[in-house]
Amino acid sequence: MSKTTPSEPDLDRRFMRHALTLARRGLGQVWPNPAVGCVLVRDGVVVGEGWTQPGGRPHAERVALDRAAAAARGATAYVTLEPCSHHGKTPPCADALVEAGVSRVVAACTDPDPRVNGRGLERLRAAGVAVSHGLLEAEAREVNAGFFRRVTQGRPWVMAKIASTLDGRIATRSGESRWITGERARAEGHRLRAECDAVLTGSGTLVADDPLLTVRLPGFENRQPVRIVLEGRTAAPETAGIWDTASADTPVWLVSPHLDPARGARLEARGVRCLETVAASDGRPAVPAVLKRLAEEGLTRLLLEAGSILTAAFIAADAVDALAWFRAPTLIGGDGLPGIAPLGIDLLADAPGFSLLRRIPLDSDGLEVYQRRD
Repeated sequence: MSKTTPSEPDLDRRFMRHALTLARRGLGQVWPNPAVGCVLVRDGVVVGEGWTQPGGRPHAERVALDRAAAAARGATAYVTLEPCSHHGKTPPCADALVEAGVSRVVAACTDPDPRVNGRGLERLRAAGVAVSHGLLEAEAREVNAGFFRRVTQGRPWVMAKIASTLDGRIATRSGESRWITGERARAEGHRLRAECDAVLTGSGTLVADDPLLTVRLPGFENRQPVRIVLEGRTAAPETAGIWDTASADTPVWLVSPHLDPARGARLEARGVRCLETVAASDGRPAVPAVLKRLAEEGLTRLLLEAGSILTAAFIAADAVDALAWFRAPTLIGGDGLPGIAPLGIDLLADAPGFSLLRRIPLDSDGLEVYQRRD
């Protein structure tokens, strides 16, 4: 039987999937920039590849071109996001591709940044480069959902993480919650942290559980998110362990609508960054104002690891884009603490809707990932 040669569309998909895999390596490390992957292919052979580097520079295209060197001439570039066309801290990637002699560019999706937004593709076309876009666009948008949300709506993309029993309880009636899920599920939770720019919890969780919110996985020591404590009507205790781990490599922020200057100064002396925000009518932080403030700081992907009240506040504010729901095969019953506090919903038509993206078995536990229905 003769060997079948893949068609050009099949090859395009294969190389774009490879570029998307590369792009995911930058998640949690490149904010406020998007996480982009680039693969350079000539005569069916990969001659260069790259992804956005920590801190957002150099860009994926620049890394791939440097690795390919002269082999980039005549190659096809598979890029998960439209190459930039504006001068920032680095020259435009569209110009770099032209100068390298790339003959074709396949982009998964256009860049919503108003400084780009089609201009990168037009610059390539004007230089005689064959251009197409839209290949695996949905997957590319999922990878950069945070960047897209920040650019188009002025807030980070938010994933709420919940670890519960089958009946949705996160603690017993006495408050015991460690550990509902097993070791493999907890490791997956740490991986989610590593893929986000920041992890946010509430001051109530700090009082109840004293979490550190660090990534504690082998090989992930250098992939620590910003850890954010959102202070509500409960003051964040100065004795919490999270403050003692604040450093340039493992930053901790306190966000509060009523920050006491003296307490703020003490925490800042320990390496904590204190940010003020707006209070809602009930004295708790106003979720939209908090997210706007965090977007102004450059954050694009936020993992919410909070108690039931704060999780409900984010849902009520229509600010949860995805759910990562870990379920253990146990039951606690109605007297246990629910994962989500009351939302005050009377009609099923008013209930927030989510679509299941994937289910992942984790030994006896399971993870269900949902995406909000826009």
